[in-house]
Amino acid sequence: MQITVRYFASLREAMGTGSEALQTQAATVGALREELRARHATAQQALAPEKPVRMALNQDMCSADAPLKAGDEVAFFPPVTGG
Repeated sequence: MQITVRYFASLREAMGTGSEALQTQAATVGALREELRARHATAQQALAPEKPVRMALNQDMCSADAPLKAGDEVAFFPPVTGG
């Protein structure tokens, strides 16, 4: 299925792009994260499981078990701190 993946802040810098359209067989957002780690050498570290990466599905915060369907937009971004 075709989806759009968007990267924000330091993840955008690490991935070298703000977004990409891609074909995936991933059933969940978490599976997509692992698929991206396998596809991109830079993503192996940036999207590593121990990294506190936030995820959104169609502009709503989600957990790794959120199901994917064709046409979805998934966003990955680091946690934000303020002060």
